[in-house]
Amino acid sequence: MKDMLTLSGEHATLRPYSGGVTQAPVHIQARERRPTPKGGALLFTAFEPSGDDHASAVIAELKARHPDLAIYAWGGPKMERAGAVIVERTGDDAVMGMPGIKKIIEHHKINERIEEWIKQHRPAAHIPVDSPAANTPIAEIAKQNGCRVVHLVAPQIWAWGRWRIHKLRRITDLVLCMLPFEEVFFTRRRVPARFIGHFLFDKKLDFEALDRRGSIFGDGEPRVAMMPGSRPDELARNFPILLDAYAAIKKKHAGAVGVVAATSDRVAAELKRMAEASPAGWPESLRVFVQDTDAIVRWCSLALVKSGTVTMQVAKQNKPMVVFYKKSNPLFYLMARTVLSTKMFSLPNVLARKRIVPEFIPHFGGASAIVRAAEELLTDPVKAEKQRREMAEVLATFSNKNAAAEAADGIEEVVGIEKS
Repeated sequence: MKDMLTLSGEHATLRPYSGGVTQAPVHIQARERRPTPKGGALLFTAFEPSGDDHASAVIAELKARHPDLAIYAWGGPKMERAGAVIVERTGDDAVMGMPGIKKIIEHHKINERIEEWIKQHRPAAHIPVDSPAANTPIAEIAKQNGCRVVHLVAPQIWAWGRWRIHKLRRITDLVLCMLPFEEVFFTRRRVPARFIGHFLFDKKLDFEALDRRGSIFGDGEPRVAMMPGSRPDELARNFPILLDAYAAIKKKHAGAVGVVAATSDRVAAELKRMAEASPAGWPESLRVFVQDTDAIVRWCSLALVKSGTVTMQVAKQNKPMVVFYKKSNPLFYLMARTVLSTKMFSLPNVLARKRIVPEFIPHFGGASAIVRAAEELLTDPVKAEKQRREMAEVLATFSNKNAAAEAADGIEEVVGIEKS
């Protein structure tokens, strides 16, 4: 279900960590016995790049307040740089939707290793970061072994599968919510929750630096940004339709230039391979840049965006956008409708509780509908300005919030860590 809601993915490949403090997949030795503040050690589990991002911000905040606080993680490189001891390194090939047998078996083995680690090291709290399909069984294990559980990023129970609230209530001490309405939703259902803000808004953008970076992206009008996603299945479905949409826009606007935002070199190489294998090849006026999303958004006049957290990056700079998510099987959507509790899926529309950006989720057709929506925003200044105005109203909810600091506050309170 979640690939239509797309805050982030559910499943990821995990491999034993082979660098940094420890070589073994389970046992921690070097920094394990150092003194910790009152409240004991913390265990974070994150299984995808966005989780690595969110957790790293909170870990950095906690380590700044409590340099001797022992923090361990099943996580990524950013969490390690923030100060966590990585027990096992999680990979970045998250899978959205229903996992296959191989993935289920893999996560079962991961859970066994985590349970062994928890029983041996007795952390004071487990902080599962998003990825509820992967993290819920781990939170159950942690709770059964006497840990407090603080969810960093609320599971989207408000959107689908509301029966899951009963299990969440049993295994949760606090849910840290990034969307403002989630706190009310959970507290009304007797699940402790707190709205902390969104990590994307914690840091101000350096527009001068972004403009300098954007100066190499290309000159022309309109400037079209494309965000196809990062996972192989997403790229295979979404990028061809973006190529078709760009070709149609280019036909209508000879001066158009485009930039694709790639999340990694691997993704950039795959995008080029896909385009070169297509009949039209790679468009001459289209370029791809890696890990430059903020600069690309600053540069563009319109963004064509795969539904997900990246829509909030576009919203942060209040740029007009069209959101879509290509699905190949309409039967999946028909089945999903039986458990879905929302009629809108893109985050800007979910937050506004009305359709302020054009969204095609799920989308089963070609590029024509997306192109029509894009054309309206490109040629009708009134519609583009209306989207910007309504987006600004949505973003006002996040003003005066700092997600990393408020998440750290919540963890301190639940665990009983004395504030410095």
